[in-house]
Amino acid sequence: MAETLGFIGLGAMGAPMSRRLIEAGYKVIVADLDKAALDKAIALGAEAAASPADVGSKAETVLVSLPTPDVVKQVALGPNGVAEGSRVKTFIDLSTTGPRAAIDIANGLKAKGIVPMDAPVSGGVGGAVKGTLAVMVSGDRATWERLEPVFKVIGKPFFVGEEAGQGQTMKIINNLLSATAMAASAEAFVMGAKAGLDPDVMVDVISAGSGRNTAVTDKFPSAILTRSFDYGFRTELMYKDVKLAIDEAEALGVPMWIGQMVKQWWSYAYSRGGKTEDFTNIIRYVEEPVGVEVRGRRNTKPE
Repeated sequence: MAETLGFIGLGAMGAPMSRRLIEAGYKVIVADLDKAALDKAIALGAEAAASPADVGSKAETVLVSLPTPDVVKQVALGPNGVAEGSRVKTFIDLSTTGPRAAIDIANGLKAKGIVPMDAPVSGGVGGAVKGTLAVMVSGDRATWERLEPVFKVIGKPFFVGEEAGQGQTMKIINNLLSATAMAASAEAFVMGAKAGLDPDVMVDVISAGSGRNTAVTDKFPSAILTRSFDYGFRTELMYKDVKLAIDEAEALGVPMWIGQMVKQWWSYAYSRGGKTEDFTNIIRYVEEPVGVEVRGRRNTKPE
């Protein structure tokens, strides 16, 4: 009989990850503030819990996919949090919180006899749906070995270390590179459009050349050249991830000249677009002063 799992946070990433666990045969106890998200999970076979503490009283292993470090800490250790549950033994954080918050949360969980595991993911909503996410796990090795089959349901897991926060460090490094590729590619494509180059051809050439990156191969064709700006990741979250990376680099004494410029770009996009705008909108703030629009002519989504 498959293990009972708790899952808290049924947003853009959490909903498809929890669905994959349900479809893999796990009994999944879910909690979320969004009733519609809860109803969808229940329709798929999940059981709803009244609170994070209730999840922790019904499942020994609880996974969370939440937007910010403060929310993760509150759900894990706050009043009526997971740690107040009577059954929970392992807490798996799939969110991006940064290593310092992860260490703080891990210490609080250990004090209550709960094993903490970092397991941030990368690969976007598409990867969550397909089960192809990169899962960056750190923590107790024996717990990793026991739970590896769970991680394999949601993606390709990597064990990156036994110390709390190491999985988070790996994730913010990855996201800093992703954020850099998006910002630099936005500037490059606006430059090309201003010079009269066809954006569709630019995608083909760069995807076959040394400038290849996932912004160009994935995000530009699906959400920028179509002008749909609906890739599924918010600007506020990208800015948060970049800031976490730069703050950690500073704490480690590592210079980040390029990273600081990338942080400025995402700070500007955040200030312009607000909290909920899709992060692909960053290109609009490069286009605006130049007076061009990067729009493809093939595979264009309807208005």
